[in-house]
Amino acid sequence: MRERRRVYSRALMRRPVLLLSLFLLLPLSRPGSAEDWPTFLGPRQDARSAETGLLLDWPEQGPPILWTLRVGEGYSMPSIAGGVLLHFDRVGDEARLSAHDALTGELRWRQSYPSTYVDAFEFSGGPRASPVIDGELVFAFGVDGVLRCHRLSDGAVVWERRTGEEYGVVTNFFGVGSTPLVVGELLIVPVGGSPPAPPRGWDIHQGEVPANGSGIVAFDKRTGEERWKGIDDLASYSSPVLRRSPAGEPEVAWFGRERLWLFAPGDGRVRASFPWRAEKIYSVNAATPVLSGNESFLSESYQKGGVLLRDAVGDGGAQRLEVVWADPPRRGQAMANHWNTAVLDDGTLYGSSGEKSGSAELRAVDWATGEVLWSRRGLRRSTATWVEGHLVVLGEYGELVLIEATRQAYREKARLELRSAAGERLLRHPAWSPPAISQGVLYVAGDRQLVALDLRPPRQAPTAR
Repeated sequence: MRERRRVYSRALMRRPVLLLSLFLLLPLSRPGSAEDWPTFLGPRQDARSAETGLLLDWPEQGPPILWTLRVGEGYSMPSIAGGVLLHFDRVGDEARLSAHDALTGELRWRQSYPSTYVDAFEFSGGPRASPVIDGELVFAFGVDGVLRCHRLSDGAVVWERRTGEEYGVVTNFFGVGSTPLVVGELLIVPVGGSPPAPPRGWDIHQGEVPANGSGIVAFDKRTGEERWKGIDDLASYSSPVLRRSPAGEPEVAWFGRERLWLFAPGDGRVRASFPWRAEKIYSVNAATPVLSGNESFLSESYQKGGVLLRDAVGDGGAQRLEVVWADPPRRGQAMANHWNTAVLDDGTLYGSSGEKSGSAELRAVDWATGEVLWSRRGLRRSTATWVEGHLVVLGEYGELVLIEATRQAYREKARLELRSAAGERLLRHPAWSPPAISQGVLYVAGDRQLVALDLRPPRQAPTAR
């Protein structure tokens, strides 16, 4: 009997050690509503994450760094699906699409092609558009207009189109920058070609480049075959987004070089459009439309600002757009987004307003009226992603800020300069890509550096009995 008690006592003594060992072996728990981030601005193209249960009370040093990755040049933000992260960059004279393990950063495969693009304004020669993941297919649209489809599993090239050559595209100020959109079996791509040029050529710097009706080209996503082309506009840097028409039908909203276009994805039939572009020749429309029900918000920063549009019905039942409010030209603008897209939450727009770095402000603006509710300088131009009542804001010089998404006032919870174990600053200018969140991991990028931060909460240790 005494021996049995001694055995039982030794077992009890070992139990805390066993529980501790089990705790150490437990993986971090997945957040609630965990989701992929398969394209630019996330699964709904609105810079909003639906994940819950994330660690949003950051320690002074910031969330744990899962991994860092030295990358090439470009402004493309990665896309994540099924545990695979796709990153698009350029090293030397090669554009590269790389697949990595999303939790470890380990390289799975890489595909590349020659790229000789040189930016007219001496910005990066790398990609601007994000990869698009659709099931087993991945689409990458290079700064030089090369459009490729790959297999997600091994990176094999399924098809390729050289849109610049095929559609007569005159190189835009900063190359190609729109992320394509998958709608059913179609890949909707902003191309924006021009007719054959006169002997002296077209001069985009004089604003004389005409369109040839290939503003949008729809390709069969599996074969790369052209299904239709249409819209008489040049390409912009804004990405097309999917919405519902007033009749409840699928509809694409695309902010082209000259105006907003609403069209049927199946055949390109234009249902409505609205002109919105600054007078400056060098102006570009880059922010993606922000959608809410029957309303659409457009913004640009070259002394034009923002406008809120509402669906309406014109003569004969035709669909049209009417202005709810619009910024005045040149000064006093509520929300003048540059390349950065604002994010909408509970009737409030949050975003970086201003063309120039020194004067840009992070702002909260009332969606319905355009009233500026609060503004904050210091981050220069920035991008933001919404998650669980917060905004993860990345300043262009690499500062990472967590604020509460509230219209009442600017409420900052954390401000970080991410550093390596050796104390080296990880994110440097230009940090122009918006943060991405997938499966509890926050991905942020600066100049030639990608960082993965762990926002997953640890699982509870087993309870002793």
